[in-house]
Amino acid sequence: MLKINQNYLNLKDSYLFSTVARKVSEYTSKNPGKRVIRMGIGDVTLPLCEAVTEALHTAVDEMSGAETFRGYGPEQGYDFLRAAIRDYYARRGVELGEDEVFVSDGAKSDTGNILDIFSRENTVLIPNPVYPVYLDTNIMDGRQIKFMNAGEHNGFLPLPDESLKADIIYLCSPNNPTGAVYDRESLGKWVAFAKANGSIILFDAAYEAFVSDPNLPRSIFEIEGARECAIEFGSLSKTAGFTGLRCGYVVLPRTVKFQEKELGALWLRRQTTKFNGTAYIIQRAAAAVFSPEGQEQTGRQLAYYRENAGIITQALSELGVWHTGGAHSPYVWLKCPGGMSSWDYFDFLLENANVVGTPGAGFGSGGEGYFRLTAFGEKQATIEAMRRVKETFR
Repeated sequence: MLKINQNYLNLKDSYLFSTVARKVSEYTSKNPGKRVIRMGIGDVTLPLCEAVTEALHTAVDEMSGAETFRGYGPEQGYDFLRAAIRDYYARRGVELGEDEVFVSDGAKSDTGNILDIFSRENTVLIPNPVYPVYLDTNIMDGRQIKFMNAGEHNGFLPLPDESLKADIIYLCSPNNPTGAVYDRESLGKWVAFAKANGSIILFDAAYEAFVSDPNLPRSIFEIEGARECAIEFGSLSKTAGFTGLRCGYVVLPRTVKFQEKELGALWLRRQTTKFNGTAYIIQRAAAAVFSPEGQEQTGRQLAYYRENAGIITQALSELGVWHTGGAHSPYVWLKCPGGMSSWDYFDFLLENANVVGTPGAGFGSGGEGYFRLTAFGEKQATIEAMRRVKETFR
């Protein structure tokens, strides 16, 4: 008789954002005249920049000609995009080889798929609260999971604890959901901890482009020693509006070795077997992001979202609401007023302000009593949403 993977039965019945969508749908169906402003799911609203759309059109035209048509591409990505990503890192002082860059369809896929190259006997250390994908993919594999608690006491940026050792360590900075950002000293402590304990750090840098302070690291490879113990995941979804195109990358230095094996070689073997590669058209568009024109144009979009984040944090500051994030992140993490639970505050905001956010409890027990708002909306909608939020406090 067929046996299913019993680990799937340990997952929660509904994914966080599916529950949010269902609640909003139920409310709008009962209140068709209400204008609901969505600040929950972190999807972008600005269109693709001109450099990207021009690259897309050119690539489509290439596919229509016999001499420029492309069939199967390399699973690890075309050289032109890998070189563009390498040069992007080099401009920030991080030297990489092209063979240390692996193009994919996004950081969400990669942070789950990377687990294929690790034993299911490994223990995992995950922040709490946390982006659900880290937790759920390890539950699916049946690994032992430990949690490092994040809260107001540590600015939602937990540091190494000798009583909490693990083989695989997840870090995300700027953090989703809290928007908190590690400084160099703190990341240095994590690198030292990983090296001392023979651990690997899986570093999610999907929101690195939102960091505007040069004193804050945007890559873990800015930290000495990280090239021996870390894998980094990048994404163009939020930094260049690729949520509808899907493109990301993994940076895995050849110096990351365990049991005398290069993890990069194992990851390449995994990808060539189980991944078809990212479409040529998408990769041309991604390469345009890293061009001078693309960087200037996407930079304007990032500034737009940063201004939205400023609108949110200013309103919360005026109300005296504790919050973090927003300064170097598109996410703002706030404490629910009046001791309300996360889902109670979700319902309260939806019904009284017609504003949708994301309950912190959906990111783990450490998120209970907190709430996430995103800065990816249209500016006037963000202004209106925060006006409504302030009104509910009155």
